[in-house]
Amino acid sequence: MSKQKKFWIFIGILAFFAPVLVVAWHFRLVALAQHWIGASLRAEAWRHHSLQLSAYRVTLEAHPISGLTRNLSSLTYNTRTDTLFATINHPPQVVEITREGHLLRQIPVTGIDDLEGISHVEENRFILIDERKQRVYWDVPIAPETQSIDVSRLPRLELGLLLNENFGFEGITWNHHTRQLFVAKEKPPRIFVIHNPAQPERGDTFDLNIRDWSKPAAFMRDISSLSLNDKNGHMLILSDESKLLVEYSKEGELLGLLPLWIGWHGLKRSIPQAEGATVAPDGTIYIVSEPNLFYRFERPHT
Repeated sequence: MSKQKKFWIFIGILAFFAPVLVVAWHFRLVALAQHWIGASLRAEAWRHHSLQLSAYRVTLEAHPISGLTRNLSSLTYNTRTDTLFATINHPPQVVEITREGHLLRQIPVTGIDDLEGISHVEENRFILIDERKQRVYWDVPIAPETQSIDVSRLPRLELGLLLNENFGFEGITWNHHTRQLFVAKEKPPRIFVIHNPAQPERGDTFDLNIRDWSKPAAFMRDISSLSLNDKNGHMLILSDESKLLVEYSKEGELLGLLPLWIGWHGLKRSIPQAEGATVAPDGTIYIVSEPNLFYRFERPHT
Protein backbone atom coordinates (compact mmCIF):
# COMPACT_ATOMS: atom_id res chain seq x y z
CA MET A 1 0.00 0.00 0.00
CA SER A 2 1.41 3.38 -1.00
CA LYS A 3 2.20 6.06 1.58
CA GLN A 4 -0.34 8.37 -0.03
CA LYS A 5 -3.11 5.79 0.32
CA LYS A 6 -2.16 5.11 3.94
CA PHE A 7 -2.27 8.85 4.59
CA TRP A 8 -5.80 9.20 3.22
CA ILE A 9 -6.97 6.13 5.16
CA PHE A 10 -5.60 7.73 8.33
CA ILE A 11 -7.36 11.01 7.52
CA GLY A 12 -10.62 9.11 6.95
CA ILE A 13 -10.35 7.30 10.29
CA LEU A 14 -9.54 10.56 12.04
CA ALA A 15 -12.51 12.30 10.42
CA PHE A 16 -14.77 9.44 11.50
CA PHE A 17 -13.71 9.45 15.15
CA ALA A 18 -13.13 13.19 15.58
CA PRO A 19 -16.78 14.02 16.45
CA VAL A 20 -16.84 11.17 18.98
CA LEU A 21 -13.64 12.41 20.60
CA VAL A 22 -14.96 15.99 20.75
CA VAL A 23 -18.16 14.83 22.47
CA ALA A 24 -16.19 12.63 24.86
CA TRP A 25 -13.91 15.53 25.76
CA HIS A 26 -16.74 18.05 26.15
CA PHE A 27 -18.80 15.86 28.46
CA ARG A 28 -15.77 14.26 30.14
CA LEU A 29 -17.29 10.87 29.43
CA VAL A 30 -14.46 8.76 30.88
CA ALA A 31 -14.66 10.44 34.29
CA LEU A 32 -18.46 10.45 34.06
CA ALA A 33 -18.54 6.70 33.34
CA GLN A 34 -16.32 5.98 36.34
CA HIS A 35 -18.49 7.97 38.73
CA TRP A 36 -21.67 6.60 37.18
CA ILE A 37 -20.56 3.04 37.78
CA GLY A 38 -19.64 3.90 41.37
CA ALA A 39 -23.04 5.48 41.97
CA SER A 40 -24.78 2.45 40.47
CA LEU A 41 -22.89 0.12 42.80
CA ARG A 42 -24.03 2.20 45.79
CA ALA A 43 -27.63 2.49 44.58
CA GLU A 44 -29.00 -0.46 46.56
CA ALA A 45 -27.43 0.71 49.83
CA TRP A 46 -28.97 4.18 49.36
CA ARG A 47 -32.25 2.99 47.87
CA HIS A 48 -34.38 4.17 50.80
CA HIS A 49 -32.35 7.31 51.54
CA SER A 50 -31.81 8.95 48.14
CA LEU A 51 -34.03 10.38 45.42
CA GLN A 52 -33.10 7.56 43.02
CA LEU A 53 -32.63 9.95 40.12
CA SER A 54 -32.36 7.11 37.60
CA ALA A 55 -36.07 6.36 38.10
CA TYR A 56 -37.34 9.86 37.27
CA ARG A 57 -39.30 10.66 34.10
CA VAL A 58 -40.11 14.03 32.60
CA THR A 59 -43.83 14.83 32.99
CA LEU A 60 -43.76 18.42 31.75
CA GLU A 61 -41.19 19.25 29.10
CA ALA A 62 -39.99 22.59 27.70
CA HIS A 63 -43.13 24.42 28.80
CA PRO A 64 -42.70 28.12 27.88
CA ILE A 65 -43.61 30.32 30.83
CA SER A 66 -46.04 32.83 29.35
CA GLY A 67 -45.08 36.38 30.27
CA LEU A 68 -41.33 35.68 30.41
CA THR A 69 -39.09 35.88 27.35
CA ARG A 70 -35.46 35.58 28.48
CA ASN A 71 -32.82 35.33 31.23
CA LEU A 72 -34.73 32.89 33.48
CA SER A 73 -32.31 31.64 36.12
CA SER A 74 -32.14 29.82 39.48
CA LEU A 75 -35.05 28.20 41.29
CA THR A 76 -36.27 27.58 44.83
CA TYR A 77 -39.35 26.02 46.38
CA ASN A 78 -41.39 27.89 49.00
CA THR A 79 -42.98 25.47 51.45
CA ARG A 80 -45.33 28.14 52.76
CA THR A 81 -46.94 29.02 49.42
CA ASP A 82 -46.33 25.72 47.58
CA THR A 83 -44.95 27.75 44.69
CA LEU A 84 -41.59 28.24 42.99
CA PHE A 85 -39.46 31.38 42.90
CA ALA A 86 -36.88 32.12 40.20
CA THR A 87 -34.80 35.11 39.13
CA ILE A 88 -34.18 37.15 36.00
CA ASN A 89 -30.86 38.98 35.93
CA HIS A 90 -31.55 41.63 33.27
CA PRO A 91 -33.54 43.52 34.36
CA PRO A 92 -33.23 42.16 37.94
CA GLN A 93 -36.50 40.50 38.96
CA VAL A 94 -37.84 37.77 41.20
CA VAL A 95 -40.66 35.79 39.63
CA GLU A 96 -43.17 33.48 41.29
CA ILE A 97 -44.30 30.40 39.33
CA THR A 98 -46.85 27.67 40.01
CA ARG A 99 -45.83 24.01 40.07
CA GLU A 100 -47.46 23.74 36.63
CA GLY A 101 -45.18 26.40 35.20
CA HIS A 102 -47.57 29.35 35.14
CA LEU A 103 -46.35 32.85 35.97
CA LEU A 104 -48.01 34.38 39.04
CA ARG A 105 -46.11 37.66 39.37
CA GLN A 106 -42.91 39.54 38.55
CA ILE A 107 -41.19 41.57 41.27
CA PRO A 108 -38.58 44.16 40.18
CA VAL A 109 -35.40 44.24 42.31
CA THR A 110 -33.27 47.36 42.79
CA GLY A 111 -29.88 47.74 44.45
CA ILE A 112 -28.39 44.68 42.76
CA ASP A 113 -26.47 44.43 39.48
CA ASP A 114 -26.24 40.74 38.56
CA LEU A 115 -29.02 38.77 40.22
CA GLU A 116 -28.26 35.07 39.74
CA GLY A 117 -29.45 33.07 42.72
CA ILE A 118 -32.36 32.72 45.14
CA SER A 119 -33.09 30.41 48.05
CA HIS A 120 -36.07 30.26 50.39
CA VAL A 121 -35.18 30.41 54.09
CA GLU A 122 -38.46 30.34 56.03
CA GLU A 123 -41.83 32.11 56.14
CA ASN A 124 -41.48 35.13 53.80
CA ARG A 125 -37.69 35.32 53.99
CA PHE A 126 -35.34 34.63 51.08
CA ILE A 127 -31.67 34.88 50.18
CA LEU A 128 -30.49 36.57 46.98
CA ILE A 129 -27.01 36.62 45.46
CA ASP A 130 -25.19 39.08 43.21
CA GLU A 131 -22.94 36.90 41.03
CA ARG A 132 -20.22 39.32 39.99
CA LYS A 133 -19.93 41.32 43.23
CA GLN A 134 -20.25 38.15 45.33
CA ARG A 135 -22.79 39.78 47.61
CA VAL A 136 -25.25 37.64 49.53
CA TYR A 137 -28.43 39.37 50.72
CA TRP A 138 -29.66 37.04 53.41
CA ASP A 139 -32.82 38.60 54.83
CA VAL A 140 -34.95 39.53 51.82
CA PRO A 141 -38.69 39.78 52.61
CA ILE A 142 -41.00 38.56 49.83
CA ALA A 143 -44.58 38.43 51.09
CA PRO A 144 -47.74 37.80 49.05
CA GLU A 145 -48.30 41.58 48.89
CA THR A 146 -44.70 42.44 47.88
CA GLN A 147 -44.63 44.44 44.65
CA SER A 148 -40.97 45.53 44.57
CA ILE A 149 -37.71 44.77 46.38
CA ASP A 150 -34.88 47.16 47.28
CA VAL A 151 -31.87 45.33 48.69
CA SER A 152 -29.67 48.41 49.14
CA ARG A 153 -30.57 48.71 52.82
CA LEU A 154 -30.79 45.00 53.60
CA PRO A 155 -28.14 42.98 55.49
CA ARG A 156 -25.54 41.51 53.18
CA LEU A 157 -22.31 39.55 53.13
CA GLU A 158 -19.52 40.50 50.72
CA LEU A 159 -17.57 37.29 50.33
CA GLY A 160 -14.72 38.50 48.11
CA LEU A 161 -13.59 34.97 47.31
CA LEU A 162 -11.54 34.40 44.13
CA LEU A 163 -12.34 37.85 42.77
CA ASN A 164 -9.63 37.48 40.13
CA GLU A 165 -11.54 34.65 38.47
CA ASN A 166 -13.71 35.20 35.37
CA PHE A 167 -16.79 33.45 36.74
CA GLY A 168 -18.62 34.44 39.92
CA PHE A 169 -21.15 32.73 42.17
CA GLU A 170 -23.96 31.02 40.30
CA GLY A 171 -25.83 28.81 42.77
CA ILE A 172 -27.06 29.23 46.32
CA THR A 173 -29.06 27.13 48.77
CA TRP A 174 -29.94 27.18 52.47
CA ASN A 175 -29.95 24.27 54.91
CA HIS A 176 -32.92 24.84 57.23
CA HIS A 177 -31.75 22.28 59.80
CA THR A 178 -28.07 23.17 60.19
CA ARG A 179 -28.55 26.84 59.27
CA GLN A 180 -25.73 26.70 56.76
CA LEU A 181 -25.52 28.61 53.51
CA PHE A 182 -24.02 26.95 50.43
CA VAL A 183 -22.79 29.01 47.47
CA ALA A 184 -21.36 27.64 44.23
CA LYS A 185 -18.75 29.12 41.96
CA GLU A 186 -19.62 28.52 38.32
CA LYS A 187 -16.14 27.76 36.91
CA PRO A 188 -14.09 25.93 37.87
CA PRO A 189 -16.84 24.19 39.88
CA ARG A 190 -16.45 24.87 43.58
CA ILE A 191 -18.85 24.96 46.53
CA PHE A 192 -18.42 26.89 49.77
CA VAL A 193 -20.38 26.35 52.95
CA ILE A 194 -20.90 29.31 55.27
CA HIS A 195 -21.71 28.82 58.95
CA ASN A 196 -23.51 31.52 60.95
CA PRO A 197 -24.18 33.82 57.99
CA ALA A 198 -26.46 36.19 59.94
CA GLN A 199 -25.15 39.49 61.29
CA PRO A 200 -24.60 39.59 65.07
CA GLU A 201 -26.57 41.62 67.50
CA ARG A 202 -24.71 44.55 69.03
CA GLY A 203 -22.14 43.29 71.49
CA ASP A 204 -22.21 39.71 70.20
CA THR A 205 -19.23 37.94 68.68
CA PHE A 206 -19.38 37.59 64.91
CA ASP A 207 -18.08 34.11 64.12
CA LEU A 208 -18.33 33.64 60.35
CA ASN A 209 -16.87 30.37 59.14
CA ILE A 210 -16.35 29.66 55.42
CA ARG A 211 -14.91 26.42 54.10
CA ASP A 212 -14.88 24.26 51.02
CA TRP A 213 -17.64 21.72 50.72
CA SER A 214 -16.91 18.33 49.15
CA LYS A 215 -15.39 18.99 45.71
CA PRO A 216 -17.78 18.32 42.79
CA ALA A 217 -16.88 15.37 40.59
CA ALA A 218 -14.31 15.85 37.83
CA PHE A 219 -16.88 15.25 35.10
CA MET A 220 -18.81 18.45 35.91
CA ARG A 221 -17.73 21.32 33.66
CA ASP A 222 -19.64 24.01 35.56
CA ILE A 223 -22.26 24.59 38.25
CA SER A 224 -25.49 26.37 37.39
CA SER A 225 -27.56 25.74 40.51
CA LEU A 226 -27.64 24.20 43.98
CA SER A 227 -30.62 22.82 45.88
CA LEU A 228 -30.79 20.99 49.20
CA ASN A 229 -33.34 18.25 49.80
CA ASP A 230 -34.79 19.19 53.20
CA LYS A 231 -35.80 15.61 53.97
CA ASN A 232 -32.28 14.18 54.04
CA GLY A 233 -29.87 17.08 53.56
CA HIS A 234 -28.67 15.75 50.22
CA MET A 235 -27.38 18.23 47.66
CA LEU A 236 -28.65 18.51 44.09
CA ILE A 237 -26.09 20.09 41.77
CA LEU A 238 -27.06 21.24 38.29
CA SER A 239 -24.54 21.61 35.47
CA ASP A 240 -25.61 23.40 32.31
CA GLU A 241 -22.54 22.54 30.20
CA SER A 242 -22.50 18.89 31.26
CA LYS A 243 -26.31 18.74 31.05
CA LEU A 244 -26.56 16.81 34.30
CA LEU A 245 -28.38 16.93 37.62
CA VAL A 246 -26.51 14.98 40.30
CA GLU A 247 -27.30 14.05 43.89
CA TYR A 248 -24.69 14.03 46.66
CA SER A 249 -25.00 12.85 50.23
CA LYS A 250 -24.26 15.17 53.14
CA GLU A 251 -20.75 13.74 53.21
CA GLY A 252 -20.19 14.49 49.53
CA GLU A 253 -20.72 10.98 48.17
CA LEU A 254 -22.17 10.79 44.66
CA LEU A 255 -25.51 8.97 44.82
CA GLY A 256 -27.13 9.39 41.43
CA LEU A 257 -27.25 11.20 38.10
CA LEU A 258 -30.06 12.51 35.92
CA PRO A 259 -28.77 13.28 32.40
CA LEU A 260 -30.64 16.10 30.68
CA TRP A 261 -29.92 14.66 27.23
CA ILE A 262 -32.29 13.77 24.43
CA GLY A 263 -33.72 10.28 24.88
CA TRP A 264 -33.00 10.09 28.61
CA HIS A 265 -35.79 10.07 31.21
CA GLY A 266 -38.36 10.61 28.46
CA LEU A 267 -36.85 13.84 27.12
CA LYS A 268 -37.67 14.48 23.47
CA ARG A 269 -34.90 17.09 23.31
CA SER A 270 -31.92 17.93 25.46
CA ILE A 271 -32.52 20.77 27.89
CA PRO A 272 -30.84 23.71 26.13
CA GLN A 273 -29.48 25.81 29.01
CA ALA A 274 -30.47 24.52 32.43
CA GLU A 275 -30.02 27.33 34.97
CA GLY A 276 -32.08 26.37 38.02
CA ALA A 277 -33.28 23.25 39.83
CA THR A 278 -35.14 22.49 43.03
CA VAL A 279 -36.97 19.61 44.69
CA ALA A 280 -40.35 19.75 46.43
CA PRO A 281 -41.13 17.81 49.64
CA ASP A 282 -42.93 15.10 47.62
CA GLY A 283 -39.76 14.48 45.61
CA THR A 284 -40.87 16.24 42.43
CA ILE A 285 -37.94 17.92 40.67
CA TYR A 286 -38.30 21.19 38.78
CA ILE A 287 -35.79 22.65 36.34
CA VAL A 288 -35.82 25.96 34.46
CA SER A 289 -33.82 26.70 31.33
CA GLU A 290 -33.10 29.86 29.46
CA PRO A 291 -34.82 31.61 27.87
CA ASN A 292 -38.12 30.73 29.66
CA LEU A 293 -38.54 26.95 29.68
CA PHE A 294 -40.02 24.95 32.55
CA TYR A 295 -39.52 21.21 33.22
CA ARG A 296 -40.98 18.81 35.79
CA PHE A 297 -39.57 15.37 36.62
CA GLU A 298 -41.38 12.81 38.77
CA ARG A 299 -40.62 9.34 40.01
CA PRO A 300 -43.32 6.76 39.22
CA HIS A 301 -45.19 5.48 42.26
CA THR A 302 -44.46 1.85 43.06
